[in-house]
Amino acid sequence: MLTFHLPDGRTESVEPTVLLNAGYAGRNQAEVAHHIAELAELGVPAPTTTPSLYAVSPYLAQQTDIVSVQHGRTSGEAEWGIVLLGDRDEDVLLVAACDHTDRELERHGVAWSKNASPDVLSRKAWRLIDIAGHLDRITMRAWVGHGGAGADTLIQDGTVADLLDPFYWLDVLAERGLKTRGTVLISGTISMLPGVDQFVDTWRVELGDPTTGDTLECGYRVAPMPAPIG
Repeated sequence: MLTFHLPDGRTESVEPTVLLNAGYAGRNQAEVAHHIAELAELGVPAPTTTPSLYAVSPYLAQQTDIVSVQHGRTSGEAEWGIVLLGDRDEDVLLVAACDHTDRELERHGVAWSKNASPDVLSRKAWRLIDIAGHLDRITMRAWVGHGGAGADTLIQDGTVADLLDPFYWLDVLAERGLKTRGTVLISGTISMLPGVDQFVDTWRVELGDPTTGDTLECGYRVAPMPAPIG
């Protein structure tokens, strides 16, 4: 069960029944095509269509402070998420999200890599209709940290305008019969800043509303699992 605290002091709880991760979801699809070509050189298979949408096990939508990993080549992604409390636009919550992804597994299949770790969601949320008028101005930033220290090195910096917006995806959900209570959709991510190590110990993602000064935040520590036997 996910529980979200809203600016008006109310809380909303919902059990995720469908979890979807968007991919290659930049508004500038020419830049997306260039990025796909770069990934192909690293061995990541190209999608058959863009934007893409991957189904993820619903239990992986989590509000957690620790993400357990099997090896050192995993990393997060700054994203927004929408959480549906029902089928009306006023039932849609916007949250901060970090999609932790297995980069080794990604070379064999993006959908597989998305199912290896949680999609970490913020504990605060905004109703989408309350910020719809200035949605593109919402900032998206991520910070990382090493050695158990706080996440204070900026690795991603953009706005919601860099990605296809929530209303685009709400239309897709409606077409697929998934605009229902319990559906959670994560946006896809923005570019990482050059020269910043993504294979780190801590991640923190923030959505910022320049109109109200309010923020949504999620963050966690990356914890290695014990070494396997066999």
